[in-house]
Amino acid sequence: MKKFLIIQTAFIGDVVLATPLIEKLHAFFPDAQIDFLLRKGNEALLLHHPFLHEVLIWDKKEHKQRNLFRLIRRIRRNRYDKVVNLQRFAATGLLTAFSAAGETIGFDKNPLSFLFTKKISHIVGEEKKLHETERNLELIRHFTDPSYFRPVLYPSGADEDFVKPFKSGKFITVSPASVWFTKQYPADQWISFIKRIPAGNRILLMGGPGDLSLCEAIRASVGEIQIEILAGKLTLLQSAALMKAAVMNYVNDSAPLHFASAMNAPVTAVYCSTIPEFGFGPLSDIRFIVQIRASLYCRPCGLHGYRKCPEGHFRCAKEIKDEQLLKPLS
Repeated sequence: MKKFLIIQTAFIGDVVLATPLIEKLHAFFPDAQIDFLLRKGNEALLLHHPFLHEVLIWDKKEHKQRNLFRLIRRIRRNRYDKVVNLQRFAATGLLTAFSAAGETIGFDKNPLSFLFTKKISHIVGEEKKLHETERNLELIRHFTDPSYFRPVLYPSGADEDFVKPFKSGKFITVSPASVWFTKQYPADQWISFIKRIPAGNRILLMGGPGDLSLCEAIRASVGEIQIEILAGKLTLLQSAALMKAAVMNYVNDSAPLHFASAMNAPVTAVYCSTIPEFGFGPLSDIRFIVQIRASLYCRPCGLHGYRKCPEGHFRCAKEIKDEQLLKPLS
């Protein structure tokens, strides 16, 4: 029996965009053992996954280095045939290089990629425009084939039952928050848009516990509009299950966008400082992209977000119009 380990210890969205590898490895090696290594806090994403044998967890907040070396010893004991590393940082390079696996595979941007048995180019924003899922699948192309697999999440029956009460009638979800200021559509503009959503649509504000104050501020400013805050009340998989049933899901360039892709849920993605050409765009069959119509000298200002606009004006967000967000509902 073949044994595979996939490593992705970045953020929630990155784990979702790694799931095509699970799908493809299972399709090509249905009897194989497939394990997944991620950072503590993200493991709930892969609960109930039918194709995973084990999820290994790296606690990066407490005793980070000690836990790293414990993981190396554990990985070596598992004697994997192939370790596939999607991360581009040195720590996961150590996990890969010293895994004792028959083959170690990763991106050339990992500083320890010279120790891997195979490294693959990670190309962003050049002539060959690839989605991140396509870049990830390149890591296993040489022993599978060029076929594409979508990201997939697997909410349980219990997850579906939990969100069933929220599914009554027509509803729209809005996930207004982002870790990064320059990726987050401003609260006053979410408010302006929500006030113009056609009557008959319930509005659910989504997010984690840390997004509760933002959601409360939005609800307090929209008057008598029917709106419910679910931020902090749902697990990751429950959120994904609910998004599948929505008329539309409004998201920033952040993790909820990738939940929609993994559930093939209708989505409207709002891009402020970043651009979909980086390869992190929506994959759902019903998808819309909203961004500033004019070209800006400063956009994109980077692959990832910033805690404030480097130019001080944040025009990439402020010049987006309500009509652009409303169009997918027409």
